Amino acid sequence: MMADELQVDDSSSLAPQAQPQPANSALTEDLALAQLKDPDLSPDTIDQISRDAGAMNSRKVRSALAGHQHTPRRIALRLIRELYTFELMHFALTPTVAADLKRLAEELLLSRLNAITLGERISLARRSSTAIAGALLLDKEQQVWQLAMENARLTEAAVVKALQRTTATATFVEAISHHPKWSVRNEVQIALLRSAHTPMAKAIEFARRIPPRQLRDILHTSRLPETIKSYLRKEKETGH
Repeated sequence: MMADELQVDDSSSLAPQAQPQPANSALTEDLALAQLKDPDLSPDTIDQISRDAGAMNSRKVRSALAGHQHTPRRIALRLIRELYTFELMHFALTPTVAADLKRLAEELLLSRLNAITLGERISLARRSSTAIAGALLLDKEQQVWQLAMENARLTEAAVVKALQRTTATATFVEAISHHPKWSVRNEVQIALLRSAHTPMAKAIEFARRIPPRQLRDILHTSRLPETIKSYLRKEKETGH
């Protein structure tokens, strides 16, 4: 990803307004960031940094503070809610961040997807976590969900979940049914056999790989057109 794609727009209406720079501050941005690089920094020292108005005026300090493994939970929760879109993305991808705090960051991102720009969604589709990439599979813009399909963090379970949504479009379902990576996954094929939009040729191809009893169960809850389901049942019965 180009560096400018991840640049945070401080004018975003989704982010909090910057606070005025105080005349006197005990900590500079560089000093605070240097301290926060220490993985063994004590919660008391972190608390002191969080109380320094000058240091906290820096978005870099706020992000580093939110992501430090020893930041008191009450401070981390407050700071996470004040992060910009791409700060949240990086936070959710930070290995040392607690799992529940990552989930909070992802929930905040998910709540913003309908309001952020196309360019931001494109950047998120390329680099975001599994949960965000999975949600972007259902984006209204084809460019976004096509990029999300290629996200290295996207999982089979996330693809299946998107296929199960009634909002999954015919174009998206067809793209998955032809995708060289996802169309060969067993659980994805089963989800495609339950989708209303899977092309008949692909449905026949996938059905031939499913045992008869399992196929009957799949078709029982499938949203495929009845004509296609009937054809698949007959083909299986005749052993084709």
